[in-house]
Amino acid sequence: MQGYTPLNQREGGVMSQFRVGDSIIYHKPKSSVSPGPRARQVYALEHGEHYHYVVDKFWKVTAVNGDGTIEVITRTGKTHRLPVNDPNISKAQPLQQLFHRKRFPN
Repeated sequence: MQGYTPLNQREGGVMSQFRVGDSIIYHKPKSSVSPGPRARQVYALEHGEHYHYVVDKFWKVTAVNGDGTIEVITRTGKTHRLPVNDPNISKAQPLQQLFHRKRFPN
């Protein structure tokens, strides 16, 4: 696409992609014998005894670090440090923030 510049290059690098206070959705891959009700992209593994699936986690950015990582907080107060180039991270769009507002941390 001519004239298209990715967000992380438009604003001066990958680090500016996230800011403190941003709501993010982390698409966490999981495996188990019984996926929960929020599981999506569910498929059975080779012998059908386990399933692989993705669960969306709704977190908020608390710090943007100079080493290419962000710190996030969960609704229950747990913290995680994630690389900003992790393909499982996406910024929550305004409509997603509205629909899932109770699942994001305050």
